Amino acid sequence: MKILVWAIQFIFTPAISPLCVGIIKKIKAWLQNRQGAGIFQLYKDLWKLLHKDEIISRDASWIFRYAPFIIFAVTIVVGGSIPLFASFLGNTLTGDMLVVVYALAVSTFFLALGGMDTGSAFGGFGSSREMTISALAEGGLIFSLLTVGLISGTTNLFAISGFGMFAESRHFFPVLLAFGGFFIVLLAETARFPYDNPDTHLELTMIHEAMLLEYSGKRLALMEWASANKLFIFSALGANLFFPLGLAQNMDAGAIVTGIAAFMVKIFIFCLVIALIESGMAKFRFFRLPDLLLISFILNVVALGLMY
Repeated sequence: MKILVWAIQFIFTPAISPLCVGIIKKIKAWLQNRQGAGIFQLYKDLWKLLHKDEIISRDASWIFRYAPFIIFAVTIVVGGSIPLFASFLGNTLTGDMLVVVYALAVSTFFLALGGMDTGSAFGGFGSSREMTISALAEGGLIFSLLTVGLISGTTNLFAISGFGMFAESRHFFPVLLAFGGFFIVLLAETARFPYDNPDTHLELTMIHEAMLLEYSGKRLALMEWASANKLFIFSALGANLFFPLGLAQNMDAGAIVTGIAAFMVKIFIFCLVIALIESGMAKFRFFRLPDLLLISFILNVVALGLMY
């Protein structure tokens, strides 16, 4: 039974993440009085890209060729190392919050290297912007996870999700502040508004898309899939570390089914909020983004201060 649960845990992220992107795009289309594509469109796009030929620049090195595989593999490993629908698994090898943070940092590093590798001007400035935002967001991300880690007394993500985060009323406000800081970082790390426009190809506005312009075929499919995985991973961390409601606490089949259902509801709420944000505001100028990330860091510092 436990092997089956682990199998579901590892398959869940790549299987469901494209659906999250489709839901966000569908909600945005409804809010803009458009019909929009179906929520399963990204699955069709990935299938089509996986069957297309590739064109690779002769200036590309092994970094460009292998970066998509490294990035996708990292998202799969991280997706299987965080609590999704159960908190009893107790992964002590890769379930530590610092391991997850720096594994995601490794994927960002190779994403930036892949964007620069062919010498494209677009890829170069996209990589530069990506690393700037990532460096500024890292402190807010670690401090937000540190808040819930100190409350639960552990850095293991499964143990944190199994801890009654709101068991004591004095933890309520710090957790909410830490979640506010985390959500700002979530938008930055997943290339959403107001940091980036995931639907644009204008050279003056894109960050994430600029690093993917030289990719095609199977490698582009892996990059797009890994991007969806990352959005799903950050949404799962926000849902289960700050609001650990409905998670399965034991191996009972009913508890696991309930945990999956509760998790999908929370992920849908995250998708809805992201879609509302993207439909209700414009992308910020790049030089305003550090101020927003500084707010995230301040919220987390205040949350840590209120704990003592």
